[in-house]
Amino acid sequence: MKINVGSVVKANAGRDGGGFFVVTGLDGKWCSIADGRSRKLDKPKRKNMKHISPTESMIDINGITDKQLRIKLRELSEAE
Repeated sequence: MKINVGSVVKANAGRDGGGFFVVTGLDGKWCSIADGRSRKLDKPKRKNMKHISPTESMIDINGITDKQLRIKLRELSEAE
């Protein structure tokens, strides 16, 4: 499955392993991810693409706040 901006991913490795994030940017083998809590939309974490797994969910991140992002990611993680 291809990862695009707005894709919901699950972190497999690192300090944030097991958490759900949204992709905010792509740069070759790296992507920027945010969850609205520890990693805000204005300061996303840079993560290697090998360390994340894509899900089938997408979130439109245009005009979204950190609080709205947290709510949407919580709903998706509870559904899984």
